[in-house]
Amino acid sequence: MHPLVFEAFDVICRGRVAPGARVLEVGATASEDTLLRLPALAGAGLRVGVNLDFVSSAPGLDLVRVAADGLAAFPDGVFDVVLCNSVLEHDPRFWRTVAGMRRVARPGALMVVGVPGFADLPATPLLRLAHRLSRLPGAGRLLERITPGWGAATPTLVVHNYPGDYYRFSEQAMRDVLLAGCVGVEMQVVLRPPRIIGFGTTTASSA
Repeated sequence: MHPLVFEAFDVICRGRVAPGARVLEVGATASEDTLLRLPALAGAGLRVGVNLDFVSSAPGLDLVRVAADGLAAFPDGVFDVVLCNSVLEHDPRFWRTVAGMRRVARPGALMVVGVPGFADLPATPLLRLAHRLSRLPGAGRLLERITPGWGAATPTLVVHNYPGDYYRFSEQAMRDVLLAGCVGVEMQVVLRPPRIIGFGTTTASSA
């Protein structure tokens, strides 16, 4: 996990996670940079992580080798915080995992989701130069021949199969799909290509 992503999750959780909170991370790892290790979660009462690929344990964490899809291993409304980063793009049926995350979160829980995406970011110096060059006679046609559609392109994270890589998400998808039913939704865009981190509070109707 990139340190800036880890830091962004920590800042979001800081002051929003009560002592003794029950925390779930979907896609947890046994590494030091798993989200369950966020400094903001130091006072959590329970830190549970799920993944299909655990090969070792981690002191202080409960790691469960189950599919994220549906989170059927857990009852309804048991977690105060649900975290998920760089998982949903690898999940061919991500909507079932998102529904499971809503189901296991209690009303009023904090949900924080990070995904690779595309966003309306300020143009890089290279892209600004390309736009200026495209106004020269014949240059626009040359650029289009070299890189078709360059003028409408936006950067995204490269394909990274674990074992598949299916989706990229927009800020609108974060608000209307991944965090649908949550209130007080906010978003941050970090890195380039962009990673979109959204968070909100679950309601009784979002489960």
